[in-house]
Amino acid sequence: MTADYVLETRHLVKEFKGFTAVDGVNLRVKRGTIHALIGPNGAGKTTVFNLLTKFLTPTKGQILYNGEDITSLKSAAIARKGIVRSFQISAVFPHLSVLENVRIALQRKEGNSFHFWTSDKVLNRLNDRALELLDQVGLKSFANTVTVDLSYGRKRALEIATTLALEPEMLLLDEPTQGMGHEDVSVVADLIKKVSQDRTILMVEHNLHVVAKLADTITVLQRGAILTEGDYAEVSQNPQVREAYMGVEADEHQAEAEADKEVVS
Repeated sequence: MTADYVLETRHLVKEFKGFTAVDGVNLRVKRGTIHALIGPNGAGKTTVFNLLTKFLTPTKGQILYNGEDITSLKSAAIARKGIVRSFQISAVFPHLSVLENVRIALQRKEGNSFHFWTSDKVLNRLNDRALELLDQVGLKSFANTVTVDLSYGRKRALEIATTLALEPEMLLLDEPTQGMGHEDVSVVADLIKKVSQDRTILMVEHNLHVVAKLADTITVLQRGAILTEGDYAEVSQNPQVREAYMGVEADEHQAEAEADKEVVS
Protein backbone atom coordinates (compact mmCIF):
# COMPACT_ATOMS: atom_id res chain seq x y z
CA MET A 1 0.00 0.00 0.00
CA THR A 2 1.29 3.45 -0.92
CA ALA A 3 0.76 6.78 0.80
CA ASP A 4 -1.75 7.62 -1.93
CA TYR A 5 -4.37 5.33 -0.36
CA VAL A 6 -6.00 6.14 2.96
CA LEU A 7 -8.05 2.92 3.11
CA GLU A 8 -7.46 -0.52 1.67
CA THR A 9 -9.16 -3.90 2.02
CA ARG A 10 -7.42 -7.13 1.11
CA HIS A 11 -9.52 -10.14 0.10
CA LEU A 12 -12.33 -9.04 2.43
CA VAL A 13 -14.91 -11.79 3.01
CA LYS A 14 -18.08 -11.94 5.10
CA GLU A 15 -20.08 -15.14 5.34
CA PHE A 16 -23.41 -15.68 7.07
CA LYS A 17 -24.18 -19.38 7.69
CA GLY A 18 -22.92 -20.45 4.29
CA PHE A 19 -24.04 -17.34 2.39
CA THR A 20 -21.19 -15.14 1.17
CA ALA A 21 -22.31 -11.50 1.39
CA VAL A 22 -18.86 -10.03 0.65
CA ASP A 23 -16.62 -12.12 -1.55
CA GLY A 24 -12.92 -11.24 -1.75
CA VAL A 25 -13.28 -7.46 -2.04
CA ASN A 26 -10.04 -5.56 -2.69
CA LEU A 27 -10.93 -1.90 -2.25
CA ARG A 28 -8.45 0.97 -2.44
CA VAL A 29 -9.62 4.48 -1.61
CA LYS A 30 -7.31 7.25 -2.74
CA ARG A 31 -6.56 10.00 -0.26
CA GLY A 32 -8.48 13.26 -0.74
CA THR A 33 -11.04 11.83 -3.19
CA ILE A 34 -14.74 10.99 -3.25
CA HIS A 35 -15.13 7.26 -3.86
CA ALA A 36 -18.59 5.80 -4.53
CA LEU A 37 -19.66 2.22 -3.87
CA ILE A 38 -22.65 1.28 -6.04
CA GLY A 39 -24.55 -1.81 -7.11
CA PRO A 40 -28.01 -3.37 -7.11
CA ASN A 41 -29.87 -4.21 -3.91
CA GLY A 42 -28.17 -7.11 -2.16
CA ALA A 43 -24.80 -6.43 -3.79
CA GLY A 44 -23.09 -6.13 -0.40
CA LYS A 45 -22.53 -2.37 -0.20
CA THR A 46 -23.84 -1.80 3.33
CA THR A 47 -22.18 -5.01 4.51
CA VAL A 48 -18.84 -3.62 3.33
CA PHE A 49 -19.56 -0.42 5.27
CA ASN A 50 -20.41 -2.48 8.36
CA LEU A 51 -17.13 -4.36 8.01
CA LEU A 52 -15.09 -1.18 7.59
CA THR A 53 -16.58 0.33 10.76
CA LYS A 54 -16.58 -3.01 12.65
CA PHE A 55 -20.30 -3.29 13.15
CA LEU A 56 -19.54 -6.66 11.60
CA THR A 57 -16.38 -8.76 11.91
CA PRO A 58 -14.81 -10.02 8.67
CA THR A 59 -14.75 -13.77 8.12
CA LYS A 60 -11.47 -13.35 6.25
CA GLY A 61 -9.26 -10.59 4.96
CA GLN A 62 -7.69 -7.37 6.18
CA ILE A 63 -8.63 -3.71 6.53
CA LEU A 64 -5.81 -1.17 6.45
CA TYR A 65 -6.08 2.53 7.29
CA ASN A 66 -3.09 4.74 6.55
CA GLY A 67 -1.08 1.56 6.22
CA GLU A 68 -2.07 0.24 9.66
CA ASP A 69 -3.97 -3.02 10.02
CA ILE A 70 -7.19 -2.10 11.84
CA THR A 71 -9.02 -5.39 11.22
CA SER A 72 -9.10 -6.31 14.91
CA LEU A 73 -10.09 -2.89 16.27
CA LYS A 74 -13.51 -2.12 17.77
CA SER A 75 -15.89 0.47 16.29
CA ALA A 76 -15.03 3.18 18.82
CA ALA A 77 -11.30 2.76 18.24
CA ILE A 78 -11.77 3.04 14.48
CA ALA A 79 -13.75 6.26 14.95
CA ARG A 80 -10.94 7.65 17.10
CA LYS A 81 -8.51 6.84 14.28
CA GLY A 82 -10.46 9.22 12.05
CA ILE A 83 -13.03 7.08 10.19
CA VAL A 84 -16.53 8.36 10.97
CA ARG A 85 -19.74 6.98 9.51
CA SER A 86 -22.94 8.82 8.73
CA PHE A 87 -25.91 6.47 8.79
CA GLN A 88 -28.59 5.81 6.19
CA ILE A 89 -31.26 7.01 8.62
CA SER A 90 -30.63 10.45 10.08
CA ALA A 91 -29.01 10.04 13.50
CA VAL A 92 -29.71 13.26 15.39
CA PHE A 93 -31.63 14.13 18.57
CA PRO A 94 -35.02 15.33 17.25
CA HIS A 95 -36.13 17.29 20.33
CA LEU A 96 -32.90 19.21 20.87
CA SER A 97 -32.00 22.35 18.98
CA VAL A 98 -29.74 22.26 15.96
CA LEU A 99 -26.99 23.96 17.99
CA GLU A 100 -27.35 21.51 20.89
CA ASN A 101 -26.94 18.55 18.51
CA VAL A 102 -23.61 19.85 17.24
CA ARG A 103 -22.50 20.80 20.74
CA ILE A 104 -23.07 17.22 21.93
CA ALA A 105 -20.90 15.97 19.08
CA LEU A 106 -18.18 18.42 20.12
CA GLN A 107 -18.42 17.14 23.70
CA ARG A 108 -17.91 13.63 22.40
CA LYS A 109 -14.75 14.78 20.63
CA GLU A 110 -13.50 16.15 23.96
CA GLY A 111 -14.29 12.86 25.67
CA ASN A 112 -17.13 14.08 27.90
CA SER A 113 -20.20 13.32 25.80
CA PHE A 114 -22.14 11.93 28.76
CA HIS A 115 -21.53 14.86 31.09
CA PHE A 116 -25.07 16.16 30.71
CA TRP A 117 -24.78 17.90 34.08
CA THR A 118 -21.99 20.17 32.79
CA SER A 119 -22.83 23.84 33.36
CA ASP A 120 -24.07 26.07 30.54
CA LYS A 121 -21.01 28.25 31.08
CA VAL A 122 -18.73 25.36 30.14
CA LEU A 123 -20.93 24.21 27.27
CA ASN A 124 -21.21 27.71 25.84
CA ARG A 125 -17.47 27.64 25.16
CA LEU A 126 -18.31 25.18 22.42
CA ASN A 127 -20.89 27.45 20.81
CA ASP A 128 -18.47 29.33 18.56
CA ARG A 129 -17.14 26.11 17.03
CA ALA A 130 -20.67 24.70 16.74
CA LEU A 131 -21.80 27.81 14.87
CA GLU A 132 -18.79 27.55 12.56
CA LEU A 133 -19.78 24.00 11.69
CA LEU A 134 -23.40 24.99 11.15
CA ASP A 135 -22.24 27.78 8.88
CA GLN A 136 -20.28 25.23 6.82
CA VAL A 137 -23.43 23.23 6.13
CA GLY A 138 -25.74 26.21 5.65
CA LEU A 139 -27.60 25.85 8.94
CA LYS A 140 -26.31 28.76 11.01
CA SER A 141 -29.64 30.59 10.76
CA PHE A 142 -31.37 27.45 12.10
CA ALA A 143 -29.17 27.16 15.20
CA ASN A 144 -32.06 27.60 17.65
CA THR A 145 -34.57 25.55 15.65
CA VAL A 146 -35.78 22.31 17.23
CA THR A 147 -34.39 19.58 15.02
CA VAL A 148 -37.72 17.81 14.51
CA ASP A 149 -38.94 20.92 12.67
CA LEU A 150 -36.21 20.76 10.01
CA SER A 151 -36.84 19.45 6.52
CA TYR A 152 -35.40 16.04 5.72
CA GLY A 153 -32.58 17.54 3.67
CA ARG A 154 -31.61 19.91 6.47
CA LYS A 155 -31.61 17.04 8.96
CA ARG A 156 -29.07 15.27 6.77
CA ALA A 157 -27.03 18.49 6.62
CA LEU A 158 -27.15 18.61 10.43
CA GLU A 159 -26.00 15.00 10.61
CA ILE A 160 -23.02 15.90 8.44
CA ALA A 161 -22.25 18.85 10.75
CA THR A 162 -22.27 16.55 13.81
CA THR A 163 -19.99 14.17 11.93
CA LEU A 164 -17.58 16.99 11.06
CA ALA A 165 -17.46 17.91 14.75
CA LEU A 166 -15.47 14.71 15.28
CA GLU A 167 -12.83 16.03 12.86
CA PRO A 168 -12.71 12.90 10.70
CA GLU A 169 -10.02 12.28 8.14
CA MET A 170 -12.39 9.96 6.33
CA LEU A 171 -16.19 10.15 6.06
CA LEU A 172 -18.33 7.12 5.25
CA LEU A 173 -21.71 8.28 3.93
CA ASP A 174 -24.44 5.64 3.69
CA GLU A 175 -27.13 6.67 1.16
CA PRO A 176 -26.86 10.40 1.95
CA THR A 177 -29.64 11.44 -0.46
CA GLN A 178 -32.06 8.56 0.08
CA GLY A 179 -35.71 9.61 0.22
CA MET A 180 -35.06 13.23 -0.79
CA GLY A 181 -36.79 15.39 -3.35
CA HIS A 182 -34.80 16.84 -6.23
CA GLU A 183 -34.12 20.16 -4.47
CA ASP A 184 -32.81 18.53 -1.28
CA VAL A 185 -30.68 16.12 -3.33
CA SER A 186 -28.95 19.04 -5.05
CA VAL A 187 -28.34 20.83 -1.75
CA VAL A 188 -26.87 17.76 -0.06
CA ALA A 189 -24.75 16.86 -3.10
CA ASP A 190 -23.29 20.38 -3.10
CA LEU A 191 -22.68 20.06 0.64
CA ILE A 192 -20.82 16.75 0.23
CA LYS A 193 -18.62 18.34 -2.40
CA LYS A 194 -17.91 21.26 -0.08
CA VAL A 195 -17.00 19.17 2.97
CA SER A 196 -14.81 16.84 0.88
CA GLN A 197 -12.08 19.47 0.91
CA ASP A 198 -9.08 18.16 2.87
CA ARG A 199 -10.71 14.80 3.63
CA THR A 200 -11.60 11.52 1.96
CA ILE A 201 -15.18 10.38 1.40
CA LEU A 202 -16.44 6.86 0.72
CA MET A 203 -20.15 6.81 -0.05
CA VAL A 204 -22.85 4.28 -0.84
CA GLU A 205 -25.33 6.00 -3.16
CA HIS A 206 -28.13 4.83 -5.45
CA ASN A 207 -28.70 8.16 -7.19
CA LEU A 208 -26.56 7.94 -10.31
CA HIS A 209 -26.81 11.67 -11.00
CA VAL A 210 -25.22 12.32 -7.60
CA VAL A 211 -22.56 9.67 -8.25
CA ALA A 212 -21.74 11.13 -11.66
CA LYS A 213 -21.50 14.63 -10.21
CA LEU A 214 -19.36 13.82 -7.16
CA ALA A 215 -17.37 10.62 -7.48
CA ASP A 216 -13.76 10.56 -8.62
CA THR A 217 -13.78 6.76 -8.53
CA ILE A 218 -16.70 4.32 -8.60
CA THR A 219 -16.54 0.70 -7.45
CA VAL A 220 -19.42 -1.46 -8.68
CA LEU A 221 -20.39 -4.45 -6.55
CA GLN A 222 -22.45 -7.41 -7.70
CA ARG A 223 -23.24 -10.43 -5.52
CA GLY A 224 -20.65 -9.31 -2.98
CA ALA A 225 -17.75 -9.04 -5.42
CA ILE A 226 -16.25 -6.13 -7.37
CA LEU A 227 -17.63 -6.12 -10.91
CA THR A 228 -15.60 -3.17 -12.17
CA GLU A 229 -14.05 0.11 -11.08
CA GLY A 230 -13.23 3.47 -12.67
CA ASP A 231 -14.68 6.92 -13.20
CA TYR A 232 -18.31 7.40 -14.26
CA ALA A 233 -17.52 7.46 -17.97
CA GLU A 234 -15.76 4.11 -17.70
CA VAL A 235 -18.23 2.22 -15.51
CA SER A 236 -21.35 3.57 -17.22
CA GLN A 237 -20.18 2.13 -20.55
CA ASN A 238 -19.36 -1.30 -19.13
CA PRO A 239 -21.96 -3.74 -20.60
CA GLN A 240 -22.10 -5.83 -17.44
CA VAL A 241 -22.71 -2.75 -15.30
CA ARG A 242 -25.45 -1.51 -17.58
CA GLU A 243 -27.15 -4.89 -17.45
CA ALA A 244 -26.68 -5.43 -13.71
CA TYR A 245 -27.43 -1.99 -12.36
CA MET A 246 -27.60 1.08 -14.55
CA GLY A 247 -29.70 0.07 -17.54
CA VAL A 248 -32.02 2.80 -18.70
CA GLU A 249 -30.76 5.19 -16.02
CA ALA A 250 -27.34 5.27 -17.63
CA ASP A 251 -28.85 5.98 -21.03
CA GLU A 252 -30.96 8.79 -19.57
CA HIS A 253 -27.97 10.32 -17.79
CA GLN A 254 -25.88 10.14 -20.98
CA ALA A 255 -28.68 11.85 -22.94
CA GLU A 256 -28.95 14.59 -20.29
CA ALA A 257 -25.18 15.14 -20.33
CA GLU A 258 -25.16 15.46 -24.11
CA ALA A 259 -28.10 17.86 -23.98
CA ASP A 260 -26.28 19.98 -21.41
CA LYS A 261 -23.26 20.16 -23.70
CA GLU A 262 -25.43 21.35 -26.57
CA VAL A 263 -26.96 24.09 -24.42
CA VAL A 264 -23.52 25.26 -23.28
CA SER A 265 -22.13 25.32 -26.83
